[in-house]
Amino acid sequence: MSNPTFRTFDVRPHLARGEEPFPLIRARVDALASGQGVTILAPFMPAPLIELLRSEGFHSTLERRHDGAWAVNFWRD
Repeated sequence: MSNPTFRTFDVRPHLARGEEPFPLIRARVDALASGQGVTILAPFMPAPLIELLRSEGFHSTLERRHDGAWAVNFWRD
């Protein structure tokens, strides 16, 4: 896939409330259509999530933002 369209999901407010964001992330990932991706914003590098989704065939890129958050893009070809 050359240029997927990404929608952003910021999990920081959920984590701040003590909520587990994985079910919400899973729902967004499962709903991706061809040509779509999701960008997850998190206060830490979500290494387990990256490994899980890579094992399911997703590609990812990772960026440390100026505000200290991590932005991880996920998509499938």
